[in-house]
Amino acid sequence: MTHRAEIAEVTTMKRCLRMLLVGVLVLSALGCMQRWSSQDKTPLMTKEELRTLLGSPNLTVVDVRIESEWKKSELKIQGAVREDPEKHVRTWASKYSKDNTLVFY
Repeated sequence: MTHRAEIAEVTTMKRCLRMLLVGVLVLSALGCMQRWSSQDKTPLMTKEELRTLLGSPNLTVVDVRIESEWKKSELKIQGAVREDPEKHVRTWASKYSKDNTLVFY
């Protein structure tokens, strides 16, 4: 085998190893993401479902958009309270009753 052929073979092997490593990393990341999402028990709600609940005394709507988005938006849900998502959640989460339905948007 010539020197040039050996270099080409080593280069090919390195390329294959890199591709294999990337594949393993991607599959590992996807597996972690799937595990996290399957543990997430937070139910989702459509706009229509929310509309039927608006005005209910057992509903708290929390606007958690970042401040710049919140300020420039003309659309806000009437009765919603705004909380800063950049602050630690524990600083404001305890204000809300655990018996209420909390909707975050």
